[in-house]
Amino acid sequence: MTAFELQILDFLQKLHTPVMDKVMIAFSSLGDMGIIWIALCLILLAVPKTRNAGKVVLLAMLLEIVGVNLFIKPLVARTRPYEINATVELITGEMRDYSFPSGHTAMAFTVVTGLYLMKMKPLWQICLVIALGIAFSRLYLYVHFPTDVAGGVILGIFFGWLGYRLEKRIEQGRQTPGKHDNT
Repeated sequence: MTAFELQILDFLQKLHTPVMDKVMIAFSSLGDMGIIWIALCLILLAVPKTRNAGKVVLLAMLLEIVGVNLFIKPLVARTRPYEINATVELITGEMRDYSFPSGHTAMAFTVVTGLYLMKMKPLWQICLVIALGIAFSRLYLYVHFPTDVAGGVILGIFFGWLGYRLEKRIEQGRQTPGKHDNT
């Protein structure tokens, strides 16, 4: 599978232009350390009308960070494509962690899924466009294999859904009087 994936990445190298390079670096940078998603979450939490969506997104992001960065990446420990094909000249710096899954992509799709499930239209649609740009940029920049990005999408959807389900369960618990409530 890796050979076929390298062929895809090598094909994408033919698309490079100075303008595309800047656009892809910009998209990729949007996902750096999840800053855009953290900022969005804080805004959602600050506005009473969107606070529940903010809670879902926050919980989903925390689950994604733990699941992807602390468990899956170290467990799989996949080498990055530029480490296999050293002839590719990176236009970004080298990464310090493993390749599978794409954390940028997973976080982006975690947020999109949480927003979608909370019916935050058109916000989830705008975020989906950003998420797709981030996902493609990771391939264009030769820092992830296609299966890393696909895995990031799948895991992002899962963590977004899980955050949604857990927040709904927590909310139900808050609304249900306790068994020992004597009021």
